[in-house]
Amino acid sequence: MPEGHTIHRLAAQHKDMFAGAAVRATSPQGRFAQGAALLDGRVLEGTDAHGKHLFHRYAGDVWLHVHLGLYGAFSHGGAPPPEPRGALRLRLVGETTYADLRGPTACEVIETPRRTVLLARLGPDPLRADADPVVAWRRVSRSPAPLGALLLNQQVLSGIGNVYRSEVLFRAGIAPHRPGRELAAAEWDALWTDLRRLLRAGVRSGRIVTTRPEDRRRGRAAAADRCYVYRRVGEPCRRCGTPVRAQLMAARTVSWCPHCQPR
Repeated sequence: MPEGHTIHRLAAQHKDMFAGAAVRATSPQGRFAQGAALLDGRVLEGTDAHGKHLFHRYAGDVWLHVHLGLYGAFSHGGAPPPEPRGALRLRLVGETTYADLRGPTACEVIETPRRTVLLARLGPDPLRADADPVVAWRRVSRSPAPLGALLLNQQVLSGIGNVYRSEVLFRAGIAPHRPGRELAAAEWDALWTDLRRLLRAGVRSGRIVTTRPEDRRRGRAAAADRCYVYRRVGEPCRRCGTPVRAQLMAARTVSWCPHCQPR
């Protein structure tokens, strides 16, 4: 599932592609035909992202809300677009570019009140300038749930997925099993700061790299050297050599080093 940095990149990309001009919208698949008709011909006024939720703001208080989920994806290209193929939920066409959306969990047209309700359910997004880490800290510090589960809870914190939760906990030396209420305020501040650092790097580069140069075999972040523990079960920890372990937590596999992240 795409994590928060991907959605923020999409918001910026779509703003560059379409903002300030009328957009042609269709649903070749037909499942979003009514929604596309509401968007068709409207001027895109801006884009926004909160966690894993992407928003387009169109003239007339009309918002397109997209959540990619596990299987959703955008593809982009120069206009005119090719003939539609496959299950194409939404096609947006501007003067010189187009965007195709396939397989999202959510694709809907909403108005501002509905968007306000949706955002109220989400925790702060470390990538947003208006994010308040204290809001998330209050929820974490009162919870007996393990940190590995809390970091994936979008009502606690927005935009964090399976990769970032495993990696930021490793970098902090914190076991994913530790209850949230046992975390010190200073530890939370360090986690928040590191998440902001990692997510911003992801927005800039378009990929997740959590390892530091001194912990990579090749210096540069090659594909095999980008993460400390994610998808490295049984492999030696990059720092201590202990085999990386993993287990299901919050319906996803969390990875950790039992030596560097003692329980």
